[in-house]
Amino acid sequence: MKRKSTLILLGFFASYFGFAQIPTGYYDNANGLIGTALHQALHDIIDNHTVISYSGLHSAYPTTDKKPNGKVWDMYSDVPGGTPPYEFTFNTDKCGTYQKEGDCYNREHSFPQSWFNESSPMVSDLYHVVPTDGYVNGKRSNYPMGEVGTASWTSQNGSLLGSCSSPGYSGTVFEPIDGYKGDFARIFFYMATRYLNEDNNWQNNAMVDGSQLKPWALNQLYQWHLQDTVSQKEINRNDAVYTYQNNRNPFVDHPEFVDSIWFFYDAIHNQKQPSFQVFAFPNPGTEVLNLHLNQAKSSQYIVEVMDLEGRIVMEVKFSGSDFKLNTADLSKGLYLIRIEDQNQGTYQTLKWIKNE
Repeated sequence: MKRKSTLILLGFFASYFGFAQIPTGYYDNANGLIGTALHQALHDIIDNHTVISYSGLHSAYPTTDKKPNGKVWDMYSDVPGGTPPYEFTFNTDKCGTYQKEGDCYNREHSFPQSWFNESSPMVSDLYHVVPTDGYVNGKRSNYPMGEVGTASWTSQNGSLLGSCSSPGYSGTVFEPIDGYKGDFARIFFYMATRYLNEDNNWQNNAMVDGSQLKPWALNQLYQWHLQDTVSQKEINRNDAVYTYQNNRNPFVDHPEFVDSIWFFYDAIHNQKQPSFQVFAFPNPGTEVLNLHLNQAKSSQYIVEVMDLEGRIVMEVKFSGSDFKLNTADLSKGLYLIRIEDQNQGTYQTLKWIKNE
């Protein structure tokens, strides 16, 4: 969750190290690993957590999900930096029955429990079972999360239900507000890691195959993860849940693990350190991407625009230190921009988001 920023800072990962109360040596077995090796190592680190009861979730929420004013931190009704339409009081406003928004709060399985047959320990895993408005929870149902193109319903804080506009899927999805998209993305990354190879008989549906995200969903959540960076709220919640479960969400502690597991192109392909730095703006952008090469020395460069499956969707040659890339024909989404020095055979890769 973030406050009011849409600018992507490529170096944002390091800004969160040192805030979370990570036990000494907790991630030592993951050092130096990438890809499936890192994924497995993190699974082994956070596996076999202490399981609390389903009823115990309500007892934990006043510790794990309390706003500074003492109210329930409900991501389906809260407005970061603004005034929420309503707030809930712990225990007093616990559901029961509800008929409309604001009636009561209950336990929302961000990763719907029907997807894992309502089994333990997933059903009471605090990292993905969060307190939310009961009515909005019911509207979300067990739909995937994604970007909504045409909304059929909108909550009072701006969460949406409707047809999906995320590339690769067109069914009904639920879209949380921008200020919490990263929170939910990192919850799904946690589930894909905590339950790696422990998902026999889980659903294979539009968003996931067992605990693992389908490509369209992985790409969409990765974009949310980059746009809505880790907040102090998430850090505090990670520390609080750790006191109950004795495991952590690695992607809150180390957001760069997302790249290292699922998007580690440079770690595999880079040949040697290039002599130039690339600055790309605006990011996110729409019709034009400006590229500036600091300390450019060669006479010829090539730009490759790749989607997150590694397919080249645009390729342009240019010379000099500045170039305007026409991106009007690209679909909305997240892209990798690779600039290669053709004389030296080196390149740099950066991430760029195309908005509508």
